[in-house]
Parts: sequence; C-alpha cells; structure tokens
Amino acid sequence: MSGRKNRKLLLFKELNTYPVGGYRIWLLVIALLANVVAYYEGQMSAVLPLILTGLHMSLTTYGLISAGSTAAGAIGAYYSGRLADSRGRVFALVPSLFVTAFCVYAMVLVHSALGLLVIRVVLSLVEGSAVTATAGLVRDFSPRSGRAIAYAFWGFGPTGSALLATSLAGWTLPVWHTWQSQFYIEGTISLVLAILVAFNIADLSPNLRAEVIDDVSRLKAIRHADVASTPAVKHNISELLRYPHVWASLIGISMFLVSYYTLSLYGPTMLVKTFRYSTAQAAGMLSIMWLMFFVFKFVASYVSDRLQLRKVFSLVGGIGAFVALLVLSSDVKHHVGHRPLLLGLVSVGIFLGVAYTPWMAMFSETMESIRPALQGSGWGVFGLFVRVMVTVLLVAAPLMTAKAHSWAPWLYVMTISEFLFIPALLFMKGSWRRPVPQSLESVSSNQAL
Repeated sequence: MSGRKNRKLLLFKELNTYPVGGYRIWLLVIALLANVVAYYEGQMSAVLPLILTGLHMSLTTYGLISAGSTAAGAIGAYYSGRLADSRGRVFALVPSLFVTAFCVYAMVLVHSALGLLVIRVVLSLVEGSAVTATAGLVRDFSPRSGRAIAYAFWGFGPTGSALLATSLAGWTLPVWHTWQSQFYIEGTISLVLAILVAFNIADLSPNLRAEVIDDVSRLKAIRHADVASTPAVKHNISELLRYPHVWASLIGISMFLVSYYTLSLYGPTMLVKTFRYSTAQAAGMLSIMWLMFFVFKFVASYVSDRLQLRKVFSLVGGIGAFVALLVLSSDVKHHVGHRPLLLGLVSVGIFLGVAYTPWMAMFSETMESIRPALQGSGWGVFGLFVRVMVTVLLVAAPLMTAKAHSWAPWLYVMTISEFLFIPALLFMKGSWRRPVPQSLESVSSNQAL
C-alpha cells in the first residue's frame, strides 16, 4: 500500500497513481455502495400511505413538503459538484452519509407536517451532495469500455434502494405494523454501511481526474505516467453549459425521469388509492417492476459497452417506455385486473432500464470530451435539473390527482414527458454506428465535441 495513497485527513485518502486490477474494482464497488446508501436514506414511499394517516396529512401537503426538500437537494447537488471537483469526491461524500443516517433516525420523532419538513430538508440537502459525489467516483474508476455497466451499477442506488425499501416493508410491516419501525431499520442499515464506506473509499488526485481513460490498457499506461506536471484546471461550469448538446442532454433526461420518479415516489400510493391494494401488496408489485428495471438495465449496458453505442439504446428504450406508458394509462383508466396491470408496470420498468444507463455513459463521455476535470460539476448540474423536475412533479401530481380524483391524468403527463425525451435525444452527441477501433496514440484525451 506504500505510495498508493496519501492520507490528507483521517479517513480521506487520495491516490497519486491510478489503481488497477482488484483494487480499482474494490474502489468502484465501495463508490456504488455509497450511492445505494445515499438513496436508501431518503426512501419513504413504501410507507407513505401509513405516514399520511399517522400524521393526518393530505397527499397535497406531503407533495409540498417533498417539493421543498427536493429543492434543497437541488442546491446541495449543484454546489457539491463544484466541491467534488475542487476538493475531492470523498470530501463531499463521507460527511453527507453520516448526517443523512442520523436524519433517518430522527424521522421516528416526527409528529407533525412541520417536523417532517425540517427533517426532509436537511436530509435532502446532504443526500444531493452524496449522490453527486458518487457519480463522479464511478466515472473516475471506470474506463469508457465499461462505463455503461458501471453506471448500471450506480443506477442501483435509486432502483436498489426502492427495491430494498419496498421489500423490507412488505416483509416487516405485517409484523411491526408501524411506519416508525421502517426508519429504525433504515437508519441502522444506513449507519453501518456509511462506516464501511468511510474506511474504504479513496479519491484520485486532481491530475488523475483530468485524464480520459478509454480501456484497461490505457489504465496501465496512466498508472506509470508522470502526471504530477499536469497543469491545474480552473473549475468553471460555464465551459460545459455553452454547448447546446449539453442542454439537450439535461432537458431530455429531466423529461425521461418524470415516469421513473413518479413511480418511485407515488407508485405504492397510486396502487393503493386507485386499485384498493394493501400497502404491502402495492409494495410487492412495485418491487417486481424495479427488479425488471434492474435486470434489463444491465443487459442493455453490457451490450452498449461491447458495441460502444449509447444513443441507439437510449432511443429504443425511450420509444418503448412511451408505448408502455400509453398502455398503462389505458389500464388505469379502465381498472383492469391484477395481471394486466402488473404486465404494464413491468414493461415500463424494462424500457426505462434499457434507455437510462447508456444515456448516463453518453453524458459522462460528453463531459469528458469537453473538459474531464469538470465531471463533478457536470453531474452537479444534472442533479440540479433532475431535482427541479422532481420539485415540479411533487407539487403538480397531487394537485392534478386531487382535482381529477384519479391518477389517469397524471399518467398522460408521464407519457407526454417520455415522448419529449425522444427528440431531445436526437440533438445529443453520440454515434449511431459502432465506432472503428483506434490506436491509443490517435485518441486525444481533450478532444472537444
């Protein structure tokens, strides 16, 4: 381990040579675990119907509380991205994990809407910081030849946390019955995993973060290269935002994720209110959908890496999700049986999975091609855009469903948003054909798009 890491602070390790082999994989696993923890600490949709009843709170009030906390998360994501570039990913990540774990425990003390608002604002502010830092770490420890599969694992953060929360709720609510029990479980799991992350995570030095890694052979070259002479880079986010295709990327993915976040935040509530399922039954159905999302996300990411095609998979997934949402909207309107509804949910999950992680790899590579050292700032802006969209969703969805006394109108909003992702995708940079292999010498690490 000598010469491999430099302890700047007690637990914050900085690597001056690029990690290879098993150690690189281990660091990537720890970064991915940190992302699961960060998202899991904010999960409460599985017990939302019980919380609404226990606090005598309407869905509209909860939407406003969640909108305020999500807006705080947008601010945290934006500023932590700049912090992750200037001070390091771990500096932004580790403290955030511990603060949010204690916020989860504090949830059991909530007895009013105001108390819920305070806890959720603090939790979301630091959760946004943690998620942005892990996105940068995944890029740092994954070459382009495996970038999509790495972000598929990173995407297990929101998906896996939703699957874990809904599964645990389905198993334990029949035993303990209270929503407070879920936060005792969630807080304990989060705290233990945060400790594991803190003692194992590490950062690349600023000079190493400025490198573009295409494949494993390039990793070996960088590991032995003299990177100490690399000039310092000024972290200016405006350098990314002056490119129209970056704006197309951000606006398009915000539309794409309307469906994902609606199902994540309101999925169980939708099934309980519309189809009269129990909370445990609704959680079980959504867990199947998230599992399918997870499986097909990996299949699409693996093939995308092999072919080095991102745009094609995102387009196919976007079109498929749009069609599946049209069918699901019809299912909700006509109150179909259990099997057709489950099939519609599963179809949506499959196509969202096909599109999402190839898009993430394409976005990461887009930022690398402009300025590799601004990766954290770019993911910070991504977090800002997505959370602004979620803030609007949290306010608009309850208002629309309350007025219509149905989730059918909001499902049409989800369908239209998914459709808008398709033309936005066409403006993004990316190849429609498998690229011709190039020698390492012919690839410029700072080629602008």
